[in-house]
Amino acid sequence: MRRVLEEAALELVGEGGPKAATLAEVSRRAGVSVAAPYKHFADRDALLAALVQKGYSEQRERYVAAMEGARDPVAKLAAFARAYVRFAAERRAMFELTFSAGLDKAAYPELLAAGNELFGVLQEPAREARPTEAASRELVLSVAAAAHGFAVFVLEGVLAEADEAEKLAESAARSIVQPARSTP
Repeated sequence: MRRVLEEAALELVGEGGPKAATLAEVSRRAGVSVAAPYKHFADRDALLAALVQKGYSEQRERYVAAMEGARDPVAKLAAFARAYVRFAAERRAMFELTFSAGLDKAAYPELLAAGNELFGVLQEPAREARPTEAASRELVLSVAAAAHGFAVFVLEGVLAEADEAEKLAESAARSIVQPARSTP
């Protein structure tokens, strides 16, 4: 039942964004009574938090797998950027939930922990490229922001092809991690 409710909520998010996933509509979509979700989730936010938790886990798996074959920090962070865009294109509803659910992270510390764990995966190659904590953090945020921008471009139709956006995200990440040196 829990899985069916989560799938129904994810479908609704895919159709109308996180606000579309009301418990009444999730219940209707899942073909259960409006009381049924409360056996598994305290409220709508708890349902969405469970999905966001799964989203973070899936993202982490994808990013780790993408970076595994890379040999240096530039290639690792470029592979992450590609995987980020691919995740957004392939799992739009999950991507939107992760960033637009409007959940209070203080109420769901497991989400904050999962986000920090995901950030930690990226921090590792960033430290290789930028040894100080502040510089490696800035690098991760810059690469992630560029990848996020290209992901949104795909979702909003600015870029029609996810493949093109992946290549652009990879190129942007490489430029951010290892900027071109100007010649005097």
